[in-house]
Amino acid sequence: MAAPPATDRPSDAELVARWAGEPAPLLPLLHAFHERDGVLTDDAIRRVAAALRIPLAELYGTVTFYHFFEREQPGRARPRVCDGPVCRRRGSAELLAALGHHGAEPMPCAGRCDEPIPVLVGDQQLVGARDGELRDLPTPLPPKLSDDRLPGWRECVFRHIRTEGRAALAGYRATGGYAALFRAIAMAPAEIVDVIAQSGLAGRGGAGFPTGVKWRLVAEAEGGPKSIVCNADEGEPGCFKDRALMDHDPHAVLEGMAIAGRATGAARGIIYLRYEYPHTLRVLEKAIREAERDGLLGERILGSEFSFRIHVRRGAGAYICGEETSLLESLEGRRPWPRNKPPYPVTHGFEGLPTVVNNVETLASVPPILLEGADWYRGLGLGDHAGTKVVSVSGDVQRPGNYEVPIGLPLRTLLQDCAGGALPGRRIVAVTQAGLSGGFLAGADLDVTLDEPALRAKGSFLGAAGLIVFDDSRDMVAVAADGIEFFAHESCGKCFPCRIGTTRLTERLTGSDGPLDLDEWRSEVEDICATMKATSACGLGLAAPLIVESLLRSFPDDVRAHVEGPAIET
Repeated sequence: MAAPPATDRPSDAELVARWAGEPAPLLPLLHAFHERDGVLTDDAIRRVAAALRIPLAELYGTVTFYHFFEREQPGRARPRVCDGPVCRRRGSAELLAALGHHGAEPMPCAGRCDEPIPVLVGDQQLVGARDGELRDLPTPLPPKLSDDRLPGWRECVFRHIRTEGRAALAGYRATGGYAALFRAIAMAPAEIVDVIAQSGLAGRGGAGFPTGVKWRLVAEAEGGPKSIVCNADEGEPGCFKDRALMDHDPHAVLEGMAIAGRATGAARGIIYLRYEYPHTLRVLEKAIREAERDGLLGERILGSEFSFRIHVRRGAGAYICGEETSLLESLEGRRPWPRNKPPYPVTHGFEGLPTVVNNVETLASVPPILLEGADWYRGLGLGDHAGTKVVSVSGDVQRPGNYEVPIGLPLRTLLQDCAGGALPGRRIVAVTQAGLSGGFLAGADLDVTLDEPALRAKGSFLGAAGLIVFDDSRDMVAVAADGIEFFAHESCGKCFPCRIGTTRLTERLTGSDGPLDLDEWRSEVEDICATMKATSACGLGLAAPLIVESLLRSFPDDVRAHVEGPAIET
């Protein structure tokens, strides 16, 4: 991507003046220099360090921690090709080779598993074919399920998303948008919290913490200003639901954040958006401008005493920033290492002050709950389970995409009735849960319902609900090796159980090191997994072993062949 003409290039001083006084200024200031020059030069890093009073060595360590801050030409013009677990099996190697003359490099899963293979070039995310052809395609809308196929199902966050023009303010308000904010302003903050608590809404980004409890803790915490942080750093391989929500229904997220601000006493919101979603950045910024223009965000919203502003901060490529305290460290301009807990963000969050950190889907669920009521939302689930969950389905199925399903739905119903089942002539042998973090379900374990208690009983968890499907054409040891290699690449390095453990497990699964005796190999691998789960500092180190443990449990013959070699017929 060529640099803009010199006459249009802002000066260093102009860039610093634009961002230095804003909340969480480091990332946008680095991005401003990066976009202007195509790379982050040593001079730019020195200028940013001086402007924000960050020690130069510390800032250099932070810059080099992220994947997408280019330091050498061709810089931002370099194509980055997704090499995630789905795209790798759809021809990413061939596409990388086809774009090799442009200096193409691989990148981890870029959140377009329903329509591979994404390619990032400057501020465009394109869709590429094996032969190198690149197309600019919009984010696919969630498939609409017919009532006769799935009678009685009702959606929450997707119920209006397919309405034409929904992403614009006029389209959003035509289907009742911002009516919930009107209602929230007329309610006492504690009443809003009570509705959300009674609904049973829990975090939809992976942790599953009750949303009402989190909001109440922040509302009751001392100190301010308080903040609402939307975690839109959707970096888990196989997860792409938040992208669909933000691209097609951005005002639902903004309205949910504003309601959260009203309920907790927060006056500022920050959306932390993953770098790989450049189009989404433009959608969100436009939606914020529209809402501010109509008095739905900003000072004295709708003529009330309530004020709430939202800022977007774009990440720079680091899976660990999906962990809430790493995200906060990133916003505060430090290397995004997970914080020790306690204290928790509800009392010591952004800038050490009370902070709600909620996922995109969680916040988009808030307006319909406030309009329809807690009982309505609870009734969307099956049995004793409350609400719905958007599930991203990709891999070896006929209809990949995002599906909003009731909590408690049988997994096989999702795979067969929604996603169309296996590809012709193939058989599904395994499904990862929670992206890669939940490990594999296989065999009889596929007869499970999509809720945390049922999945925990199988040694997995629902998490952010990215399901990657693998059929009987796949080498499951190679799939597991790819997963562990991803976690080794994304380990922040702060704690040695994760840093060393993921590396050792990668070596064992790729065959580059480790015992040749199966019993010894298993004993060593199981010991590494147990140590990581017992002593790692954050969820990455706790979840990564599940891939290996589920491989050992579900595919013992594949593991034996990997360690000892194929059996010799006599």
